[in-house]
Order: sequence, then structure tokens, then C-alpha cells
Amino acid sequence: ICALLFASLYILCHFIITHFKKHTDFTAVHDDEDAAVNRIALWLCTFTLAVALGAVLLLPFSIISNEVLLSFPQNYYIQWLNGSLIHGLWNLVFLFSNMSLVFLMPFAYFFTESEGFAGSKKGIMARVYETSVVLLLLTLLVLGMVWVASAIVGNDAASRQSLYDLWEYYLPYLYSCISLFGVLLLLLCTPFGLSTMFTVTGKLLVKPRLLEDLDEQLSCTRFEEAAVSHRI
Repeated sequence: ICALLFASLYILCHFIITHFKKHTDFTAVHDDEDAAVNRIALWLCTFTLAVALGAVLLLPFSIISNEVLLSFPQNYYIQWLNGSLIHGLWNLVFLFSNMSLVFLMPFAYFFTESEGFAGSKKGIMARVYETSVVLLLLTLLVLGMVWVASAIVGNDAASRQSLYDLWEYYLPYLYSCISLFGVLLLLLCTPFGLSTMFTVTGKLLVKPRLLEDLDEQLSCTRFEEAAVSHRI
């Protein structure tokens, strides 16, 4: 069931990305190597978008499945909407979200920008090697910055021990920080987006003519006619 849900989200996200992206960005590339790199980047971006969409829809899906089970407790055909399925979906979304944030999206970006090391044989694997090295260096840089920040904030054994446990402490902390930045960005951009939406809607809609003053329009028309006659 989880595989079917994710496959449906992946197909939907693939259509969304290919609809909003130009056709030449991924297919009409003269170099076969660049075309393959663009296709791999497209797959990684589609996977990440599917995971993000699954994370957004996970809470409504949990609420709806719970209400359906409470409404039809004896129905055999909806018993698959149980707690184990929801718990498994939460664990998978958490796992794939961290994988996308830490590995897939940086890898896709560096992979499209890579050209292979100088002197190495050109090809896909050369780009993969360069991307892996750059991603490893970036990971070491981030971990080093976290170590320095931890040493400045709290230089004790508990703070250092928490950094060793990446799965239980570091990755949830990173996920929470990125979610916080996303919420702040949403709160910052939503008012401007709503104001722009109402402005565009006001320009596209045709104002009703019921409240217009016909006498004023006739007077304006007479003045325009007199002005044109005077010019002639």
C-alpha cells in the first residue's frame, strides 16, 4: 500500500515538474552525457517533490483514515486503514525527508554542475565521483561548524555525545530547523502573494455596470465630442 501511494505521488509530481519546466531543459540536449545528467536530476527532484507532497498530505490522510475507521468499524474492506499503516507512513516520510534534505537535493545540484576532475576520463561516473567528493566535503564542513557551535554554546559531555548520535538527535534537529525556516518563509511570503493575487484578480475581472452613473458618462462623451469638433 505504501509503495502504491508513493508511486501515485511520484507520477503526479513527474507530470507537475515536466509541465512547469521547459521541454528543452531535460530532453533536447545535444550532448548525450548532459541529457543523462539532466534526466537523473529530474528523477531526484521528482522523488524529493513526492516526499514533500507526502509529508504535506500525511496529516490529512491520518485524520481522514481515522474518521473512516470510526464511521465504519465493522467494514472488512477498509480495515487496511489501521494504525500500523499510518505509523509506517510517518516513519517512511521521516526517513525519505532526511535523505532528500541531506543527500538527494545537494547531490542533484552538484551533479548538474559537475564536469569531472581534471585529467580524468569524461563520463557519467567521473561526474558521480566529483559530486560524491564535493558532497562529502560539504558534510564534513557542516559537521565541523556544528562541532564549533556546540563547543561555543555548551562545552560539556552531553552536547558532544549528542553529536555522535546522528539518527536520534542530529537529523531530527536538522529537520526541525529546516521546517522552521520553511514556516518563516511561508509567513513572510504569504501576505505578498495574497496581495498580488487580489491585484491581478482585480485587473482581470470586469467591473459591473449597475452602479455606474449614465449622466456622468453622457456628459464626458459630450465634452470629448466637443473637443474633437474643436480640433477639427
